[in-house]
Amino acid sequence: MKASLILEKFGIRMDNMEILDWIVILVGIILLFYISSLICRRIIIPLVRLFTKKTRSDWDDILLNDKNLKCACNLIPAIALVLLAPILIDTGTTAYTVFIKVCWIYISGAGVRLICSILSSLYQISHKSERTKDHTLQGVFQMLKIVAICIGAIIIVSIIIDKDPTKLLAGLGASAAVLMLVFKDSIMGLVAGVQLSANDMLRPGDWIEMPKYGADGTVIDVTLTTIKVQNWDKTITTIPPYALVSDSFQNWRGMFDSGGRRIKRSIYIDMNSVKFCDKEQLEAFAKKGMLTETENSGHEVNLTLFRQWLEEWLRKHPKVNKEMIIMVRQLQPTPQGTPLELYFFFNGTAWVDYEHFQAEVFEYILAMIPEFGLRVFQTPAGNDIKGYIGN
Repeated sequence: MKASLILEKFGIRMDNMEILDWIVILVGIILLFYISSLICRRIIIPLVRLFTKKTRSDWDDILLNDKNLKCACNLIPAIALVLLAPILIDTGTTAYTVFIKVCWIYISGAGVRLICSILSSLYQISHKSERTKDHTLQGVFQMLKIVAICIGAIIIVSIIIDKDPTKLLAGLGASAAVLMLVFKDSIMGLVAGVQLSANDMLRPGDWIEMPKYGADGTVIDVTLTTIKVQNWDKTITTIPPYALVSDSFQNWRGMFDSGGRRIKRSIYIDMNSVKFCDKEQLEAFAKKGMLTETENSGHEVNLTLFRQWLEEWLRKHPKVNKEMIIMVRQLQPTPQGTPLELYFFFNGTAWVDYEHFQAEVFEYILAMIPEFGLRVFQTPAGNDIKGYIGN
């Protein structure tokens, strides 16, 4: 062993140097590993940090973060051991072969870990980019990590059994059907993620509704195999990505982007209260400012005046979005009366403000209906029947 020659230079002579050789080799390997690791952590990493802090861009801070640098530094000692192994151990021995295999297995595992860490950093960079932050790319990066891990596992197995990794890959081709069955959800999730991202169908933070899966809330996470939706009752619903492609779901993002939230609700008018207005009623309406410029001087109907006044009132309301449709229309009469539908948009998207404004509008309308001589249809209750019988 070459270690005995090194010891002889220091004046140490022994007939049986085998055990001492191994001790010296082991100490040399540990010392070399420690020194190279110390150089990386105490010199290289601080220099890289100093360089990234001086730049204005953020991508280098994310890509060259502490985790990535430490993973890269873990490779350097092992590579140094591979290069210096012929000096420490005789190349023709079994110990040298085992030592080299262990080093390459470590390098392969550390390399896969470095690749996965870099992919995580690239996802963070894409998430902060204005062009790609709204795309669901997490599943794509997760699939790339799986591919890297599988390739690393094949390389490690090939090192252990001393076979060419390309031959192992060719052998796995015959097992493609089994692999597709094992990774079925991951493959379908990847394809669905690409479709969702390419068509801009879903983004984290979107409000979606999917009654089939009981989902009604905000998308909080999009991964390779699941999409997590936080419902309004704070429960979490998980949906497979391919379900969003194969089935139908409702995305409310367009409403938030438009800046207006639709109000579509009907009030049922008692048809027995619809009638022509006489001159006195028209004069009273004019004094109260309840007539619009669209009325003619002929036979005016109180429901027509109310509908026209209501639409004009909505157009002047400061909380109604003037750039979107504003309409008050009459629907098909029903046994419950004539539906008068209001179709307009609230000038905002906040849920609480929207509900409060909608309630205020219809409370005011219900109070104004009797002013036009109209009545709201309401199914008779017990007190109504009791009062009718008493009269």
